[in-house]
Amino acid sequence: MILLGAIAGVHGVRGEVKVKSFTADPLAIAAYGRLYDDQGRSFALKLSSKAAKDAVVIARIDGIADRNAAEALKGTRLYAPRDALPAIEGENEFYASDLVGLAVEDRSGKALGKVVALQDYGAGDILAVGGGTQGDFDLPFADRFVPVVDLAAGKIVVDLPEDFFTAKPVGEEEERGGD
Repeated sequence: MILLGAIAGVHGVRGEVKVKSFTADPLAIAAYGRLYDDQGRSFALKLSSKAAKDAVVIARIDGIADRNAAEALKGTRLYAPRDALPAIEGENEFYASDLVGLAVEDRSGKALGKVVALQDYGAGDILAVGGGTQGDFDLPFADRFVPVVDLAAGKIVVDLPEDFFTAKPVGEEEERGGD
């Protein structure tokens, strides 16, 4: 299942909801057919407007007719089956979920762990890597740090600065003492 959006709140008193869409075109979230939550409940979305603001769309959900029922859905994450998504056409394109589980290695072939998540905190995608001998770490998911994504081989290659695992984080440098 692929996360496509989340119910962010309610809109009005007739059961409409605000849906934060994670699709490239926010309005396309309703085009994937029935969506599912973490418990497997299904939802049919019908957009109430033909516009989105900050990737938030207003929608009706079958069976939700009042504000209280809509309010109870706030925070619900909405998923679609992987096969409901369009096929990837470009060589360097992939879905974020395709990265989870890929082996991570450096340019010399040294294993560093596996991709555990791709996060977006607003300033760009962050690749979370875990299970390696160096411990868990995050790095920007940008060509500079991740020059190779090879889905067929089940791995990504990262290009890390030489002191990546030894440098102290900003703010944790040793303080200089004074007399």
